[in-house]
Amino acid sequence: MTSIASPSPALSPAAHAPLGGRTALVTGATSGIGAAIARTLAAAGATVLVTGRSEARGRELVQEIDDDGGSARFLAVDLGGSYAGLRAFVAEATALLGGRIDILVNNAGIYPAPTTPDLADADLDAMLAVNVRAPHVLAAEILPAMAQRGSGVVVNVGSWMASVGNPFAAMYTATKAAVEQLTRSWSAEFGPRGVRVNTMSPGATLTPGNEAARAVLDAMTAGTPAGVVVRPADIADGVLFLASDAARMVHGSILAVDGGISSTRGA
Repeated sequence: MTSIASPSPALSPAAHAPLGGRTALVTGATSGIGAAIARTLAAAGATVLVTGRSEARGRELVQEIDDDGGSARFLAVDLGGSYAGLRAFVAEATALLGGRIDILVNNAGIYPAPTTPDLADADLDAMLAVNVRAPHVLAAEILPAMAQRGSGVVVNVGSWMASVGNPFAAMYTATKAAVEQLTRSWSAEFGPRGVRVNTMSPGATLTPGNEAARAVLDAMTAGTPAGVVVRPADIADGVLFLASDAARMVHGSILAVDGGISSTRGA
């Protein structure tokens, strides 16, 4: 693992900043939805640890956040690695954030989407490791400290596809359904000790990584109430709400920021 600290120290956010003085770990934050979440949480006053596999993209995002007056760090990690590696990552992440993690955003995910017979064994193993095992290990390492302090927030990033049937991507959608169930169970387990756990469920979202599929996404969302694709910034705004004190009574919930696709699909 390689860590790169922001060139400037953490700022002292304005008193009105909704996340002023808090720390946030965002997985899969070097591009797309994760990068938007990191930018938004930093703009709200949090010191953000950007994580991912690309050191170049991580450095670039940290510099961008710093230039915009925020505070960020970067820590490289392979979430599909060993249990020991994941636990060492949490220890290093906690140290980089000054000894505590106030907000954990389990955003990282991989999404091979073939039909069931065409899913390669290696892709199946990778999805289970990154989409389900990694969030579980991170939660097991981080949530007890939150509970001991009596405060903390977890936002798991799911998918609208977890709530409907599709003729493809069966295992990917199953991993996201697992994330939703982890949210409910962690809420029951840790909520009474001050830790709020919720899922942000994105709809068909246009990111730099799927720009080539823009026509498909446009067709998918044309008949939704919103009528347009979801943007990473839309998801980030939802995460900010769940991470903030404005959501203090939101526990174990699935917040769909999907333009209405999950509730009106096929109508």
